[in-house]
Amino acid sequence: MHPGVPRVAAVSDDPAVVWAALAPLLAGQPRVRISPDAGKSYPQRFERELTDGLPSKPAAVRIIGKDGTCRAIFLDFDSSVDGTDRVDADVYLVTAWLHDMGARWIADYSPNGGRHIYIPLQERVPFHEAREVVEALGTRHRSLDKSPHQNLHHGCMRTPGSVHKRGGHQMLDMSLTMAYDIARRPNSKSVWARLVADLASEIAAVRALRLEQEYEASTDVDSQDAVTPVRGMSRTTLAIATHGIFDTARYDSPSEARQAVLVAAAAAGLGLLDVERRMKQGIWPGLAQFFSRYRSHHRFKALERDWRKAKAFLAAQTSGKNNARNSPTSQPNTQPAEVTASVARGSDSEHRFIRTWRNAVALAEVRYRDSRDGMAKRMLLRALGAAAHMTGSRYIEFGTRSLAIAAGIDHTTVAAHLKALRSEADPLITLIDSGRGTHGDLYTLAVPQLLQEAASEISWRKGKIHALRPAFRELGIPAALLYEALEQSTTPLSTTELLDSTGLGRTAASTALEVLAAWNLIVRSPTRSWALVPGTSLALLAEYFGVPEAVERQLTRYRAERAAWRAWLAGNTASAQQQLLSPGDDYPWHLFEPLDDEVTLASFVFR
Repeated sequence: MHPGVPRVAAVSDDPAVVWAALAPLLAGQPRVRISPDAGKSYPQRFERELTDGLPSKPAAVRIIGKDGTCRAIFLDFDSSVDGTDRVDADVYLVTAWLHDMGARWIADYSPNGGRHIYIPLQERVPFHEAREVVEALGTRHRSLDKSPHQNLHHGCMRTPGSVHKRGGHQMLDMSLTMAYDIARRPNSKSVWARLVADLASEIAAVRALRLEQEYEASTDVDSQDAVTPVRGMSRTTLAIATHGIFDTARYDSPSEARQAVLVAAAAAGLGLLDVERRMKQGIWPGLAQFFSRYRSHHRFKALERDWRKAKAFLAAQTSGKNNARNSPTSQPNTQPAEVTASVARGSDSEHRFIRTWRNAVALAEVRYRDSRDGMAKRMLLRALGAAAHMTGSRYIEFGTRSLAIAAGIDHTTVAAHLKALRSEADPLITLIDSGRGTHGDLYTLAVPQLLQEAASEISWRKGKIHALRPAFRELGIPAALLYEALEQSTTPLSTTELLDSTGLGRTAASTALEVLAAWNLIVRSPTRSWALVPGTSLALLAEYFGVPEAVERQLTRYRAERAAWRAWLAGNTASAQQQLLSPGDDYPWHLFEPLDDEVTLASFVFR
């Protein structure tokens, strides 16, 4: 018997002991999400390492591991669907079925009448198999919430002992001794096979329903203009790699789906070790789950074998063909003709001016620290600085959509903030010319007269100026500002020094520091100072969060809006003045602004 059992059994009603005993044995990986809003949501940025200590707020463990498999089936019966009577009836039927199948389970209940059933498994099962079983059970029992097992990256659930959003805790429906024994001696592979076999007809119906539904990820997946985090993989193959979801009308089996991912990865320029790293680090758990049928020490050999097949297939497809493709677009001309003679784009003088302007921004940012929209304005200024560095000119002709992608805010909000920034008494930007047709508003960076001397005397800040880097779309702007302060400092900084440097409030800064530390981006030294962790990649973390996919969806929407705007221009250029004077006419007011080059939009975020 495990040495912890007697102690656990003696205090089995203590939620902290229940949590410590069961949460690590049920979780698909040692990660837990803490709810910042008392159980309403469990954002990814508030994910932490799972420990024996019971969190003081509602906490949900991750169901699926980094390898795309789970060690237990989580069944969540929701009382908000049809009340507690329905929940009790469904739980009775499910537990009777599990008993008939020879399975063992752990049960708990919530203060609001909801119930959880956990089915521990001796051998981990891949995400797609677990999902089908839960969805099949959902066709039998209406109160069963299938969503925890339908999302590979975000599937999570509270386990016994966890704090509940209405007060109280998840309480076991059995003794802790029995629950602990079930978790330590989970159901065998033969029991799992019986469960799957008994649900065969429901699983077939679930698959058929999925075929009938619109497969959203397949829309425009083969577009050569798709922007992805690995330089050219389509949304179809990326969805398979990251989420484990594939179109069964296109791929007859998981083996075909995984081979498609490997072919796409090879075509995108990745190497075998790049793919293996993404699988092991949990960035591509969807692909990893397809190799779970092999024992752990055989998985790399299987991956290597499939990789050779992918390379051979790719070589056969491309032999004798010239696949070079020139971009049909180019970088925008951000320099007005009237200053061509006096200011050379990309010259040393321009870059010196931009770096001096960065100093002025650092000095002037105090004006935004007490503003409700201050953080967004500060990030927008960084986006303008990044655009200037990228083009080598203080003159910027990027539309609001480009800046929206760079700053991580909506393009309508960007337009409002630009208007506010240029209307200040001592503005950091100046509007030179309003956009017309396909040309954007033309801005120039400006160093306020009161700050010119001070900005010139301060040493230039090292490194690039960054807009909102992709990972911080998930982690938040406060985390981005703290990371930037540590990045630019030559020594570790205390919390007080970071507060002075960033102008953040103590509560916001403390929360953001916890988030950064939880994702191993910063570490606290014995002297209580914070420093960056050099080995943690922001780019890979962004992939893990799925941020590039969200940006790609944003770009797709902008491409559609761009096409609509250009189509309107083509048919209405001659009568534009007349239509502008007639607000009642059918005129696309929401599109009346320039839209930038797609190459520019992509490079803004992923460069």
